[in-house]
Amino acid sequence: MVFKFFKKSFSSISKSSSILGRKLRGLFQRKIDEDLLEELEEILYEADLGVSTATEIVDKIRENAKKNPKQSSEDLLAEIKTDLLEIIQTNIPNEEAIKIEEGPEIILIVGVNGSGKTTSVAKLAKHYHKQGKKVLLAAADTFRAAAVEQLDRWAKTLDIDIIKGVTEADPSSVVFDAVTAGKARGCDVVLVDTAGRLHTKQDLMQELQKIRRTCKKVIPSAPHKTLLVLDSTIGQNAIDQAKTFHKHTPMNGLILTKMDGTAKGGVVISIVRELGLPISYLGSGEGIDDLAPFDAESFIDGLLAGD
Repeated sequence: MVFKFFKKSFSSISKSSSILGRKLRGLFQRKIDEDLLEELEEILYEADLGVSTATEIVDKIRENAKKNPKQSSEDLLAEIKTDLLEIIQTNIPNEEAIKIEEGPEIILIVGVNGSGKTTSVAKLAKHYHKQGKKVLLAAADTFRAAAVEQLDRWAKTLDIDIIKGVTEADPSSVVFDAVTAGKARGCDVVLVDTAGRLHTKQDLMQELQKIRRTCKKVIPSAPHKTLLVLDSTIGQNAIDQAKTFHKHTPMNGLILTKMDGTAKGGVVISIVRELGLPISYLGSGEGIDDLAPFDAESFIDGLLAGD
């Protein structure tokens, strides 16, 4: 079911990412020699797989070619798929079961403005709403009036309750009201759109830490999950952003957005390898349904597809 949903929601990703698959198939029609391996490394690097991953794959292809020089292109692609899946499985820890002592599950959505954070909150809201869960939205990105307005419009479209504050209100006060309301109303999930920037006199990371403390005042075990939204098109900068956020606000998972805007789907592998965090969802486009749970095997299949 996940694979079908992935294929339906990410046809645009498959089309762009399959550029890698087509290049590899074309390359593997030739005899494997050092010239080919050099081209292979360049192709993998251009796909944003990262230097370490590209080097490891090339080294394995070189060694396997010595043992079995008559491998077909599909055999070689199968080797690459196995290697990429191993990287994902090795670098992502097993997720611990969320312990919710009381009230709703509190999920903080963090990330810089422009990453697709607010839209991702709306997409997640529909995702949970479709599961029959009672959802409450918290518009705590109060320093960007457009974010509050945008989330309010989505809330009305989805027929989901929302707690919001006035422009430049204290984000933590909005979160306190939302968590309190979620508990009182018997909600299953409270999705918090946190600040993506603050005025220069205030530190964003300190504000996020304050929001976490505020959640605990109402529900001691909260927040139960913190997801970081990253723009997949910015490459290494996305990894740098994630390291900064994770240092100050421990993350449980990542949402990679704008996956339809780049053929460099290999950035997923780089992010997993560098951060050791699970990728929870992939997003493409602005549509409310353009979000799918991350499935490693389905993703790698799409990445290496030939058409």
